[in-house]
Amino acid sequence: MIDLGLSKLAIIGVVALIVIGPEKLPKVARMAGTLYGRAQRYLHDVKSEVSREIQLDELRNLQKEVHDSAAEFKSDVEFHMQSSVQEVEAAWRGDIQPSAPAPAASMDNLERKAKDFRRKKLVRSSAVPAWYKHRNGAKTRVLSGAARVRKFRPGVKSTNSFF
Repeated sequence: MIDLGLSKLAIIGVVALIVIGPEKLPKVARMAGTLYGRAQRYLHDVKSEVSREIQLDELRNLQKEVHDSAAEFKSDVEFHMQSSVQEVEAAWRGDIQPSAPAPAASMDNLERKAKDFRRKKLVRSSAVPAWYKHRNGAKTRVLSGAARVRKFRPGVKSTNSFF
């Protein structure tokens, strides 16, 4: 970029005044301004066109990647479907004996799952103490849908009378 300071602009103005003359200087300055504006607009258009082309190229690459992955997925699904159809047809014809059913879950596995369930339930239910829930007004019990409707229905007062 050209470094134009105030002193350099003054020197250019004096030289232009001497060379062009005072009569034609305003006309030349206007023409230079319009040419400078046109050049700026042209450069802006070129920059926007280049950035548009770059974005378009990126979109083309993305489209190509998506198309390739979709084609790969389609071929994978078709392969698995074809193999499944062949297995079903072979089983229908009786070429393949059905496989033995999976063995029942062992007792140790069931006990481990039950223990994990109880532990997780304990963690879920005891995460926040009941006294804290009562103090802050959090829900401690679940209301059914009918109870919620009765509680929040306008004009109906809920009576809590216990005998």
